[in-house]
Amino acid sequence: MPSNRTLLLAIAFICFAVIGGALYFQHVKMMAPCGLCVFQRYAFVFAGIFALAAAFTTKQKPWIALSLVSALAGIGTVAKHLHVLANPGFSCGIDPATTFLNKIPTATILPAVFEAEGLCETAGELIVGLSLPQWSGVTFVVVAAALLYTLARRRA
Repeated sequence: MPSNRTLLLAIAFICFAVIGGALYFQHVKMMAPCGLCVFQRYAFVFAGIFALAAAFTTKQKPWIALSLVSALAGIGTVAKHLHVLANPGFSCGIDPATTFLNKIPTATILPAVFEAEGLCETAGELIVGLSLPQWSGVTFVVVAAALLYTLARRRA
C-alpha cells in the first residue's frame, strides 16, 4: 500500500498533467476552451495544489478535504458540460460567467491558460471513444475516489 504522501503526490501529478494535456489540445490542436472548460481547469489546479499541500503537512485531512471539494466542483462542472453537449440547442456561449472568468486576474495574467474563447457545444475530436469533457469527468471521479480513500485511511 502506498503511503498517503505518495498517493497525494500522484493525485497532484495527475491534476497538473491534465492541465498540460488541456494546454496541448488548446495550443497544438487549436481547440479553444469554453467557460466550462476553464472552470474545470481551475478545479484541477485547486485539487492539485491542495493535494500537494496535504502531501507536505502533518495535518493532511483539511487539505485533502479542500482537494476533494475541488474535485467534486469539477464533477459538477463536467455534468453541466455534458448536459450542454447532449442538448445541442442549448449553449452556454458568451455569457456573464465567461465574461467574469476572463476578467479574473489569473485570466488576464495567464490568458493562454485561463481565458475562455470557445463554445461549450464544441467537444472536439474523440479520444479512444470519449470527448475531452468525458475524459475530464473520468479523471475527476478517479481523483475524488483516491481522495476519499486517503481520508478514510487511518495510517499516514
